[in-house]
Amino acid sequence: MPGTSRHDREMAVNAKKQLSVCTDPIDRLRLQCLARGSSGIKGLSRTFKIMDDDNNRTLDFKEFMKGLNDFGVLVDKEEAIAMFQRFDRDNSGFIDFDEFLLALRPPMSNARKEVIMQAFRKLDKTGDGVITIEDLQGVYNVKYHPKYQNGEWTEEQIFLKFLDSFDSPYDKDGKVTQEEFMNYYAGVSASIDTDIYFIVMMRNAWKL
Repeated sequence: MPGTSRHDREMAVNAKKQLSVCTDPIDRLRLQCLARGSSGIKGLSRTFKIMDDDNNRTLDFKEFMKGLNDFGVLVDKEEAIAMFQRFDRDNSGFIDFDEFLLALRPPMSNARKEVIMQAFRKLDKTGDGVITIEDLQGVYNVKYHPKYQNGEWTEEQIFLKFLDSFDSPYDKDGKVTQEEFMNYYAGVSASIDTDIYFIVMMRNAWKL
């Protein structure tokens, strides 16, 4: 199951505290995302994806600035320029979308990444690298869900709600990629201090 609301609240409070003293532009952007909870970085990535009209997975400065504004990130132009230049290593005037997201994702140990991937592989029954409703059938049991028990929601509605946790609020497609899953749990991971606690939480949540 996705990260708990308690983790999200703790993360948002910590991120806001750190923001008041942080000066590095990339760290500030990361903290602004984390202040929105575990889906913050995922939401920003979807905003940029929607803007990448030609699907070349690069952004110029204008697109970059517009993406930040559309997502509601507070950043002045000088800070945005400094950030863009850090990512535009070859001075081409473009930044690589995947490299940008990787740098923005909170750092995680290999042990954490591995347990996240174990959970993803368990859910991705068809092995096609995307989690869909079909994958969840037989893996995620809805019978104990209160809204299923009282007849309010169907099994499919519960599956969709579950996928929504990892999906973006801006572009819900009912599918969760490996990247989205990792971005989501990188957010959860940021609120958990020790590897051991994070790994135990993941193993319990996904019965690994």
